Amino acid sequence: MTNLLLAVIYLSFISLGLPDSLLGSAWPSMYPELGVPVSYAGLISMIISAGTIISSLASGAIIARLGSAKVTAISIGMTAAALFGFSISGSYYMLLLFAIPYGLGAGCVDASLNHFVALHLSARHMNWLHCMWGVGASAGPYIMGLALTGGFTWNMGYRIISMIQILLTAIVILSLPLWKRSPALTGGQEEETAGEALPLSRIFHIPGTAEIMITFFCYCGLEQTVGLWAGSFLKLCRDMSPERAAKWASLYYIGITVGRGLCGFIADRYSDSQMIRAGSLATLFGIVLLALPFGWFSDLAGLIIIGLGCAPIYPGIMHATPFLFGAEKTKTLIGVQLASAYGGYLILPPLFGLIANHIHPVLFPLYIAIVLAVMLVMFEKTCKKCRP
Repeated sequence: MTNLLLAVIYLSFISLGLPDSLLGSAWPSMYPELGVPVSYAGLISMIISAGTIISSLASGAIIARLGSAKVTAISIGMTAAALFGFSISGSYYMLLLFAIPYGLGAGCVDASLNHFVALHLSARHMNWLHCMWGVGASAGPYIMGLALTGGFTWNMGYRIISMIQILLTAIVILSLPLWKRSPALTGGQEEETAGEALPLSRIFHIPGTAEIMITFFCYCGLEQTVGLWAGSFLKLCRDMSPERAAKWASLYYIGITVGRGLCGFIADRYSDSQMIRAGSLATLFGIVLLALPFGWFSDLAGLIIIGLGCAPIYPGIMHATPFLFGAEKTKTLIGVQLASAYGGYLILPPLFGLIANHIHPVLFPLYIAIVLAVMLVMFEKTCKKCRP
């Protein structure tokens, strides 16, 4: 029964990743058809991120009331409906409308799953489960690329992903009884509904909270910026076709996926901090490769290595939360952390869109290198303030 529940959680993480990389991979084909500037992807991303911030901040109270299982099922259903809306959209303004439920659903499912895993599973499982997010994030642009090269429009790519999300929603709904009947994970009860969530005012007074929020803001902003703009960088600065750029952009997510799978084998041997530092150095090396004008091999290697470097960072920070701040604060703090993370999604990718539009997209590697440096400094400050 425990293994069956783990399988459902793995599938839920795949569903979490599937939509995350679609906009970046499809945008080079979308914006000419919609008749908008390339930078307009930023506004869609901002609306999605605003929705996730709202739902993440509310997630502590929602999880306390409904539990992780029901929140996960409802949230995946919302994203499935939003993606179907994207698939029938014929104008830019329709995309903006459907981005609202997209963001609200994504924030709650992210918070509920990460809270459950941080409390009940080891660092090994945290990496493997986020590897499943990478499976979804890698499959998304690949499916979109197949749709585009197969003679279909980007709408069909979104429609295929929405059908997959509907199937995953049904699986989670059917699995609801398992979340209460797996004592190996829950200690015989559904702990997510035990007790009340801490007020946000108390959370913000905990030492290290500001630093960990900035850490999440920078990491997730970096991750989303690469996912959203890598394809456009390859098209505009490396003169690739939109179809080829979409497929190559998926290499970044493949790097994250493979990296998290490998990290799962060693995560229990090293501390979360060690894994985060090693990943940051690898990410920096990948950025340098991407910046160098050495042709397709340098671009290919750079995107893969950036993905490999990013792999242990998010799971490591998330898994360290109960250790750094205490299990009793985790329910609410994870929601606050995710709100900060989506603040990074909200601000940093569109900010680069403005830079690309008004200066030049060639600044892409420098931009993500600066964000990475700020993230690492803030994480070190968090460890210094919160180390037991």
